[in-house]
Amino acid sequence: MTGVVMGKPSVLVVEDEEDIRELLTYTLLKEGFQAAGVASGEKALAVAQVQPLDLILLDLMLPGIDGLTVCRRLRANPATAGVPIIMLTAKGEEADIVAGLNSGASDYVTKPFSRNVLLARVRAVLRDKAARAVAGSARPDPDQPVRLGNLLIHPGRHAVLVDDRPVELSATEFRVLLALARRPGWVLTREQILDAVHGDNYAITNRAVDVQILGLRRKLGAGGHRIETVRGVGYRLKE
Repeated sequence: MTGVVMGKPSVLVVEDEEDIRELLTYTLLKEGFQAAGVASGEKALAVAQVQPLDLILLDLMLPGIDGLTVCRRLRANPATAGVPIIMLTAKGEEADIVAGLNSGASDYVTKPFSRNVLLARVRAVLRDKAARAVAGSARPDPDQPVRLGNLLIHPGRHAVLVDDRPVELSATEFRVLLALARRPGWVLTREQILDAVHGDNYAITNRAVDVQILGLRRKLGAGGHRIETVRGVGYRLKE
């Protein structure tokens, strides 16, 4: 992918099947996006490191480095941590979707998919990215640490400490916790949590939120009791 054209979002298609890769790239170009395709996870990581991207369409079943690993590495790199990722895969079981979200995916589209549905998802993710950028610029200090009792969250560092000990969370678990922590004492419905983490128009069951909460409580240990279930409504983080 070469120079960035102002006003045109840049999308990288990571797909090892040539026919699908070329079709996706052509469709995106026709719709006014910048688009280029690569056939492996290694090439995707190399491109993402040097080329500013607005979105990545990422197949899970790739030769060499698989899509989940690519996603985790992108999220772990500060230069690419904020790039939205839509996973494209034939694996559509709930466990597969949860694994994709836990690795840091912004959305998850199962094959076969329609052209119009995929484009709608792409535009929705890009709108959400733009809205977050606007909200972030309006917020006085989005990286300000949040402390609630023995729980300390560093948004800028993407770090969580319980009793001053670091806790390892997935990208999605961190975003769920941060969404609750930014409104301590307030009850958030599962839909509100999904919207805060992934944006609206997100096609996934509310059950995925329950899975994330269970994982959070387990990993937070002594701090997990702060996440309260409000039966029939959702969850809140105790002040």
